[in-house]
Amino acid sequence: MTVLVVNAGSSSLKVAVFDDNLTERLSGRVTEIGSLAARVEAGPLQGARTVPDHAAALALVFEAMEEAGLPVASLTAAAHRVVHGGARLAAPCRLTEAVVAEVEACIPLAPLHNPANLTAIRALARLAPHLPQYASFDTAFHATMPEVEIRYALPPEAEALGLRRYGFHGISYASIVRKVQENALLAFPKRLLAFHLGNGASACAILEGRSVATTMGYSPLDGLTMGTRTGSIDGNAVLRLAEVHGVTGAGRILNRESGLLGLGGASDMRALRKAGTPEARFALDHFCHWAIRHAGGLIAAMGGLDAVVFTGGIGENDAGIRAGILRGLRFAGAEFDESANAAGRPDLHPPGARVAIWIVPCEEERQIAMEAMQLRSGGA
Repeated sequence: MTVLVVNAGSSSLKVAVFDDNLTERLSGRVTEIGSLAARVEAGPLQGARTVPDHAAALALVFEAMEEAGLPVASLTAAAHRVVHGGARLAAPCRLTEAVVAEVEACIPLAPLHNPANLTAIRALARLAPHLPQYASFDTAFHATMPEVEIRYALPPEAEALGLRRYGFHGISYASIVRKVQENALLAFPKRLLAFHLGNGASACAILEGRSVATTMGYSPLDGLTMGTRTGSIDGNAVLRLAEVHGVTGAGRILNRESGLLGLGGASDMRALRKAGTPEARFALDHFCHWAIRHAGGLIAAMGGLDAVVFTGGIGENDAGIRAGILRGLRFAGAEFDESANAAGRPDLHPPGARVAIWIVPCEEERQIAMEAMQLRSGGA
């Protein structure tokens, strides 16, 4: 069984090919699709190319696969990351006309993401019409959250617009659960606090392997301070921004000009540390402070804490951010080994610690491939 995993953005396409041992055989990306600066990095194909659309990008991916000895005919399935599955698409599934229609119906909930996901799905269907396609949804892992966590305190007519908490980064959190189950020497921790920290950042309360609360809500804007997103902000502050700048301008400020960029002048942690300005240092402090503040609520939602996991580009690679957050979680019993953290070792807790602390590499593409293989083996 060989699966092509596709992760499509509005002007980019990331791919990976996995065999039946979940070994990655090829990976690549096409960036700046539709512009004169399009670039391909896929196996033996490297460099600038003319890439007018996602179909052309996929055709280049197929060419790279052919040159790498992985022809399209050898594929068993293709699997897509779809950001928003809404309330009904709450588990990985095969893509049928009805499922694609549901993904399309979720466009108002994820206008920046779902259209790109659909573009790749349809392009692949044209290029390889007989190849079964599957989807994993970033929102699906959080379908287990209780209703008291999901619902905003809104009247029914507002809720009918789909205004509720969905949560995101679910594929990453599902991967964390799988990897901890595979690697933990003892029983799976009952109360696990997971941080997915990258340009987009969130945290999740995982009780007995299931999501019971998370920081992102109706959209990926809510929760932690992020690279360019505000994180949690008062609704009336949003209304004021819309009053002054219009809805489009307010959306741009909240999603693209805020967060670490708005506070410190850069969205990248390394750039902030290099800058060393008071504003940059404050941005780093803000990131850690609000991660700790939200973590407190997530710990309360689980009734305590047994383990902490860090994943994502920042979570896996920034020892300073991990240390800043963990120092703030000492009240919950999270003691960590400073030298292990500085070295980036997988286990950060000292021997005999009550709360386990791990770094778990993000494996979203492998998780998507595994879910597609499970569905395919089950006859879907």
